Amino acid sequence: MPRFSLKERLFSFKHAFNGYKVVFRSEHNAWIHIAMSFAAIALSFYLEVSNSEWIAVVLCIGIVISAEIFNTAIEHIANFIQPNQDIKIKHIKDLGAAGVFTTALASFIVGLIIFLPKIMLLIQNGNH
Repeated sequence: MPRFSLKERLFSFKHAFNGYKVVFRSEHNAWIHIAMSFAAIALSFYLEVSNSEWIAVVLCIGIVISAEIFNTAIEHIANFIQPNQDIKIKHIKDLGAAGVFTTALASFIVGLIIFLPKIMLLIQNGNH
């Protein structure tokens, strides 16, 4: 087994950042997820959410962005395997898209649970 090298471990992060570049250059939905993430973070600061609510927000952001990255990987593999239209490849891509949508929908619901009561309280108190 090769010796552990901190320099090599740090260099390996380059691959992860290259993956981010691929996703954000090729997937418009990734930009929507990032925009919504920044909105959720800003709202979390503004509404002074609790530590446990912050954990939920951060986990939701990480899960949705990760799902988008995995879906992009699936799409790239599918396109490599079969560059032409194919119903089986379409089903594979649809499943990946459904996975991203499911995480985004669940995250939206978590956001409603966290933010909606706080926003309603602000509106009731006239602090909007």
